[in-house]
Amino acid sequence: MCGLTGQLIFDGNARTLQPSLLQAMTDTMKHRGPDGEGIWIAEDGKVGFGFRRLSIVDRSTSADQPMSSGSVHLVFNGEIYNHLDIRKELSHYPWKTDHSDTEALLHAYEEWGIDFVHKLRGMFAIALWDARTKELWLIRDRIGIKPLYYSVHSDYIHFASEIKALLQNPEQKRAVHEEALYHYLSFSMTPAPQTLFDGIQKLSPGTWLRIRSDGSMLEKRYWDVWDHTNPLIGHSEEEVAEKILSELRIAVNLRKMGDVPIGVFLSGGIDSSTNAALFSENSPPIKTFSIGYQGDYASCKNELLFAKRMAKEVGAMYHEKLLTVEDLIDFLPKMIHLQDEPIADPVCVPVYYVSKLARENGVIVAQVGEGADELFFGYPSWKNFLKLQKMDHWPVPRLLKKMGLFGLRKCGKGASSQYEWLRRGAEGLPIFWGGVEAFTEVQKKRLLSPRLQEKFKTFTSWEAIQPIYRRFQEKAWEPSILHWMSYMDLNMRLPELLLMRVDKMSMGVSLEGRVPFLDHKFVELAMSIPEAMKTKNGVSKYILKKAVRGIIPDELIDRPKQGFGVPIYEWLYGKLGDQMRKELEFFCKETDFFNRDEVMSYFDRGYAAHCWYLFNLALWWKQFIFDQPVHNLLWNCKTQCQLPAVQETDSAPDVKQVLCYKTYERPQESGK
Repeated sequence: MCGLTGQLIFDGNARTLQPSLLQAMTDTMKHRGPDGEGIWIAEDGKVGFGFRRLSIVDRSTSADQPMSSGSVHLVFNGEIYNHLDIRKELSHYPWKTDHSDTEALLHAYEEWGIDFVHKLRGMFAIALWDARTKELWLIRDRIGIKPLYYSVHSDYIHFASEIKALLQNPEQKRAVHEEALYHYLSFSMTPAPQTLFDGIQKLSPGTWLRIRSDGSMLEKRYWDVWDHTNPLIGHSEEEVAEKILSELRIAVNLRKMGDVPIGVFLSGGIDSSTNAALFSENSPPIKTFSIGYQGDYASCKNELLFAKRMAKEVGAMYHEKLLTVEDLIDFLPKMIHLQDEPIADPVCVPVYYVSKLARENGVIVAQVGEGADELFFGYPSWKNFLKLQKMDHWPVPRLLKKMGLFGLRKCGKGASSQYEWLRRGAEGLPIFWGGVEAFTEVQKKRLLSPRLQEKFKTFTSWEAIQPIYRRFQEKAWEPSILHWMSYMDLNMRLPELLLMRVDKMSMGVSLEGRVPFLDHKFVELAMSIPEAMKTKNGVSKYILKKAVRGIIPDELIDRPKQGFGVPIYEWLYGKLGDQMRKELEFFCKETDFFNRDEVMSYFDRGYAAHCWYLFNLALWWKQFIFDQPVHNLLWNCKTQCQLPAVQETDSAPDVKQVLCYKTYERPQESGK
C-alpha cells in the first residue's frame, strides 16, 4: 500500500517535467509510504513517476518503486494476492526480486499487454508507461478499493493517489465543480469520474485510461460484475451456503499475504466476526481492534461486549479505545486534510482511531468488513425500499401518483423523503438511489443560492445514476429490485464513500486495509445468488447467516443489527456547536452556493446528519479552495452550547435518526 504520482507531457511541447514538482507531489503523500520513496524520469524529460512506499510484500530494496523492466516502467498502489501464481506462469522471465508483486505486474504486462488486468486478484491503482508504444496506462481495480485521480491540461496530464499531490502544481486551479457539488448534496460524496475540484477527475472502478503521447485518450470499462456471474438457479440453500463459505475462506486466506503483522478490525457484528474467525483458522493468535464511545448515547450503544466475546472465541489479543468529543475536535483538521474532498461520513472518525490503535500495537495491515451488507441484504432500511419499489410496481396510473405529490405539497411535505420517493415513481425511475442519501431534490433546490437554483432548475442527480441503471438493465441476469440496490451501491457508495473512508483514514496512519468481502471472485458469486434466497422470510443476510453458522457464535448471528454509528448530534451540538455555526456562516458569506437562512435552519432544527454534510463541505472549502488551514480555526471549539430540541412536527425527522448518524441507515429528515 503506497502513494503514487506522475506526469506525461504531450508531444509538440518544448517543456519538460520539473523534478522539483514531481518531488513535491510525492512528498505530500509521505503518510501513505513512510518506508521509502523513489523518482523516475525518462531521459527525454517527458514522463516521470513519483512513489512513496509502505513496505509489506518483499520488503527488500530490490522491490522498490518506480520499477522498470526494459521499456516498461510502473508504479503501483495496492496488493496482488495471486502474484505468486502469476510468477509461476511467467517463469521464463528473469526475476530480480524474491517475491515482489510489483515485478509480477511488470512481466504480466510484457506477456499479455493490457489484458494482464484480467489475471489480477487484488486491489490496485496502477500507472504504467510503455516506451515502445509511447502509451501511459492508468488502471483502477474492479471494485474501486484504491483511488486514482488525474487532471488533464492543455499540454500534459498528471495523476496521483491523492488530490493534494495534484494541488502542488501551481497551474492546477482551485475551484468548486458545481455539478459535483449538487451530487455531493445528494450522496454525501461525489460520484466518479467527478470530484469537487473543477478540472480534477477520478478514475471509475473497473476501468482503465490509455493516454498516448500525442494527448489522445481512451477510457474503457474492463470489468462489470454482470459479465462474470453464473446464476445459481436450482441450487439448494445448503449448496449456496457452502459455496459462500468456501469462497470467503479463500478470500480471507489470500489476504493473509505479507511480510508484516496483520490484524482484524472487530465490531462484534457478523461481518467482522466472520473475518476474525476465518483469519484465525490455522494461524497463531491474531490481534483485533475495536472502537467504542465514553458515555451513554441514546442510539449509539457500544458493541464492545460482542467484540470481546468474539475475540475470546478465537483466542485473539483484544485491543479497544473509547472515543470522546475531544477526539473528534482534535482530529477534525487532520480529517479534512486526509479526505482531499468531503467524505461526509462521520464514521471517518472511528475508522481513523481504530487504524491508529492498530498501528500503535505493531500492526501494519488490517482486515475490514466492508461489502457484506451491500451484497447480502444487510441494511434494515433496504427492507423498506423493497416494499416501496414493489408498491410502485402496482398498476397505479401516473396521474394518481402526481395527485399524491400535489397532496403532499399542500400538507407541507414537499421536501420529505416520501415526496421524493413518490416523485421518482411518478417519473418511472427506481426508488432506490443509494444506501445513504443526504438531501432530497426539493431540499437541494431550497438550499441552493438563486444563481444555482436557476442553473439546476431542470437538473437532478438521476444524471449521475442513469449510466449505472442503463448497464444494469442491459446486463443483469436477474434485474430484481435487490440486485439493483446491490449493483448501485457497488458502483457508487462503496467505492466513493465507504472504501474511500477506509483508504484515506487508514493510510493517514500508514496502515493498509484489506476487504475480503469485496474480493472480486466473491462479489461475482454473491451477485449470482437469486434475490429470493437473500431475502427469504424478510431476514437480513439470510443466506450469509446460514453460511457462517457454526463459524461464529449463534448469539452474534441472531442478535438485532446495530450498525456502526457516531453520536453526532450530541457531539456536534456540544463543544463544537458555536464553532460549527461560525464556519457555516462564513462559508455562506464568502461563497455564492447556498441560501444562508436555509443552511442555518438545519442547525436550528437539530438535523445533525445534514449539518455534518454541510460542515464537512465548509471546512473542505476553507482549506482547499479559500486556502486557509483548518487547524487555525478549531482550537477554540471547547465551549459548550445548548442542544436544540428536536421539533416534534409532521415534517421533523425521527428522533433516533438525528441522535446518532449511522451509515447503515438513510437519515429520513424532511424539509420545512
